[in-house]
Amino acid sequence: MTTPDGLRLAVQEHGDPASPTVVAVHGYPDDHTVWDGVVAALRDTHHVVTYDVRGAGASEAPRTRAGYHLDRLTDDLAAVLDAVSPDRPVHLLAHDWGAIQTWHAVTDARLRGRVASYTSISGPCLDHVGAWYRRRGGTRDKLRQSLASWYIGFFRAPVLPELAWRSGLFGRVLARLAGIPRPSASDGIRGLELYRCNIAARVANPQVRHTDVPVQVLAPTGDSYVTTPMQTQIEPFVDDLRIRRLPAGHWVPRTHPEVVARCVQELVAHVEGAPETVPLRRARAGNGRWTDRLVVVTGAGSGIGRATALAFAARGAEVIVADRDLPSAQHTAELAERLDARASAYQVDVADEVAMEAFAKQVAAEHGVPDVVVNNAGIGMAGPFADTTVADWQKIIDVNLWGVIHGCRLFSAQMREHGEGGHIVNVASAAAYLPQRTLSAYATTKSAVLTLSECLRAELADQGIGVTALCPGFVHTNITATTRFVGLDAATESHRRQATTALYKKRNYTPERVAAEVVRAVERDVALAPVTVEAHLGLLASRLTPGLLRAIARREIGPR
Repeated sequence: MTTPDGLRLAVQEHGDPASPTVVAVHGYPDDHTVWDGVVAALRDTHHVVTYDVRGAGASEAPRTRAGYHLDRLTDDLAAVLDAVSPDRPVHLLAHDWGAIQTWHAVTDARLRGRVASYTSISGPCLDHVGAWYRRRGGTRDKLRQSLASWYIGFFRAPVLPELAWRSGLFGRVLARLAGIPRPSASDGIRGLELYRCNIAARVANPQVRHTDVPVQVLAPTGDSYVTTPMQTQIEPFVDDLRIRRLPAGHWVPRTHPEVVARCVQELVAHVEGAPETVPLRRARAGNGRWTDRLVVVTGAGSGIGRATALAFAARGAEVIVADRDLPSAQHTAELAERLDARASAYQVDVADEVAMEAFAKQVAAEHGVPDVVVNNAGIGMAGPFADTTVADWQKIIDVNLWGVIHGCRLFSAQMREHGEGGHIVNVASAAAYLPQRTLSAYATTKSAVLTLSECLRAELADQGIGVTALCPGFVHTNITATTRFVGLDAATESHRRQATTALYKKRNYTPERVAAEVVRAVERDVALAPVTVEAHLGLLASRLTPGLLRAIARREIGPR
């Protein structure tokens, strides 16, 4: 097709033209192939259009710098829309400089009524950038963005960037660092005019550019060039804004095409009349930190689990309350609903692999992928190693360790596939690093949970999934009333339970205080979260004076 000023643009169409049309605009120094993975994921249900922007790929280049002005690029986009969807508004998807030019277009009167929705990735409106630097951005955020934007000054310099492209060095380095195909040197050289023609004028003298088009910003949290604050702090300029942070780098259309496609599908379907999905609802700008987030808590029928579910509910989250005791789980859910939160109760034994698999699938089907999973369910066991039977070991390992493994394995898989990060909290114990002669079974399982959490945190970091090992100390919950004291007759075991419960009650560290620490740990992405003074001191001693702890461990501590 031909642009209004006579340049030939290479346009590619995929899918059924009768389906909703998605027009994807690439950035610099890419061409339309940056969208290949996204096209493959969308073409069966959408009419997907890509094109090489002027000066890139198979499209012709303007002869003068003025030909790269944002107004000319807007004219090109309008011409593409008229050619591929003359009678219906289209859904726009754009990345990098494609997003910059598309922002210019959707905030321009020329496209009024022609755009149904816009998904922007790693490319802000230049006028919004100017306003952000003047009034909205924090000092630290501005400094980080200025450092990330070092390349802009280089690209606007004379001669040097052309030499870098012609030498092949720049293309090779970019391909290696970003893990993308080596860009075309000729496209790289021509596209430099985008920076020289538009950056200074728009950022230095920003105009108020507003849109009523529904917009979702996909903000890669690992973007080395466009920081998240600059591209997301735009609420005054957009009436209907959603922000979705993706744990990915700048070239997310190439590295995570399925995630991009799913996000686009959700917005397109909603704008076309389908109910708003939970992820879309969560992404609405202006929501609180926990508004509509989904939190799963096991062992939530009482104690730390119940308090944690209620703590998240009080902050606006939807909570999934799981416990072996269904009436207790239902009571926790009722308490959460009194806080104006959505809550659902499920009966599940975390030690049962089949039951946990069914539970995880049911949660995903009925509520979506969790943002936070708290693997809290656990049991207590005390007594000499010699009196601990194989059956005792099997039981505590099944609940305290396998229960955590099942929760981590099943829900982390959902989070990875979903591609929008998440957090897992595994409730261990201060006993994980404080040896004691009567806690061999219990401490072994909790030490395993701590090590599992640390390993899993390292493994899932690249997917934006945080993992916290929570290590409470003496917390007054009903676990002491149900702890198994091995090697004792029934009467002595009952006495020991009562005495231990009385001791914990006297300590009086409440589950609610632990729950507050859980929320804090998730918000700050803490790796290891000791709770209570004794847990903090014990962790310090385990690192500084392990010999002293081993000596103390020889003594029997606690009620008899």
